[in-house]
Amino acid sequence: MKKVKIHFLGASGTVTGSKFYLETPEVNVMVDCGMFQGLKELREINWKPLPIDVSKIDFVLLTHGHLDHTGYLPRLLKEGFKGKILGTAPTLDIAQIILMDSGKIQEEQAQSANEDGYSKHSPALPFYTVKDAERTFTYFQSCEKEQWISLSQNVRARFQYNGHIIGATYIELEIWEKVFVFSGDVGRTADILLSPPERPKWADYLFLESTYGNKLHPEEDITAILSSLIKQTIQERGNLIIPSFAVERLQSLMYTLWVLFKKNKIPNIPIFVDSPMGNNVLSVFERFPAWHNVTIADYRAMMHHFNIISSYADTWKTIDDPRPKIIIAGSGMVTGGRVLTYLQQMLDRTTTQILLVGFQAEGTRGRQLLDGAHELKIFGKYYPVKAKIHFLESLSAHADQNELLHWTDTIENVPEKVFLIHGEPNALDALRVKLKDTKGWNCHVPKQYETAEIMC
Repeated sequence: MKKVKIHFLGASGTVTGSKFYLETPEVNVMVDCGMFQGLKELREINWKPLPIDVSKIDFVLLTHGHLDHTGYLPRLLKEGFKGKILGTAPTLDIAQIILMDSGKIQEEQAQSANEDGYSKHSPALPFYTVKDAERTFTYFQSCEKEQWISLSQNVRARFQYNGHIIGATYIELEIWEKVFVFSGDVGRTADILLSPPERPKWADYLFLESTYGNKLHPEEDITAILSSLIKQTIQERGNLIIPSFAVERLQSLMYTLWVLFKKNKIPNIPIFVDSPMGNNVLSVFERFPAWHNVTIADYRAMMHHFNIISSYADTWKTIDDPRPKIIIAGSGMVTGGRVLTYLQQMLDRTTTQILLVGFQAEGTRGRQLLDGAHELKIFGKYYPVKAKIHFLESLSAHADQNELLHWTDTIENVPEKVFLIHGEPNALDALRVKLKDTKGWNCHVPKQYETAEIMC
């Protein structure tokens, strides 16, 4: 019997900061290496060294490119990592875009904090820099999906298509014939851009995300909701601001709006896309057509329908443009990015509509808006919220409770243990009860820095 020690270093009792470290007698593997976002006490964990010997990590396996699954990688190198970072080719492309953008934002926020004096730290330092991000890419190594990769004599890994965003996978780790399945973020069964997720057939140990473990996505009439908001925006000569995640959500929104316009469901209102990172992600869709369901012809026709903003000067031109318009800008949880500039100028207008389109983690500005905040703190200053806030949950890229259960239905065995991760406490507990009642599975909700030992 061989002992495997698992360290839960993130996304344990919370949604963000996914990091799971497996020590085996032959090789040491980390699955995902994400950054904490949201609540201040979570963000502060980012600055603490990991409670492991980082120099002993041989491989980091990435389920997908989102910041809460990849954003800690540059810090990992600073702590002594010298191994390989494996993921599918589109995942590594997305990770490069996100880490470069994150490094730039970290530098800009530190500079702004120092100039305006709103940080408690003197000087305020970036969590990592663009150069730190660039250094990380030299460790990247792309892998084909569905193919086993040998990590050592008795340990191998496989990446399996999982929807959610382009390049995303769940990961199977076979360790001395025991199968460890890490779900990553499970996609929707009916996604406008992506195919339904593949589903695992065997899992001795399952690590299952629980983002929407306590919810079902509503059956929303997206056409009616968007048409109504756009009509109101035109009538009030206002602005419809849609904070958007740059990966998949932005592309889904663009495709949805383009199809609605093509079918004469919405008028020809100017639409501005202001997300440098999102623009880069669009090129990933063009490079990897086999990973999504939009034809190149449709992709190019869609691109002509939007005003793509590339410079910060054009951001201000858009703000000054008096026409009623739609503005899609990063970031999706309103934690940073260009959307903050628009909100600084437009949040206090009753003619502004803000449409949130996805999960809003605790402690983010998006969650504050969703919860009815009367003011928002942006770069040390408070701005009154006079804008109307709306929420469109059905565009989420995460599986809901039924879709998570559906994803597990093809598992032929009864897992020895199911670890529920990547969820807030209510979601984790609801999914634990549901899996116990419907499948009789032994589920456990690990806490931050908890360890588990498994004999293989």
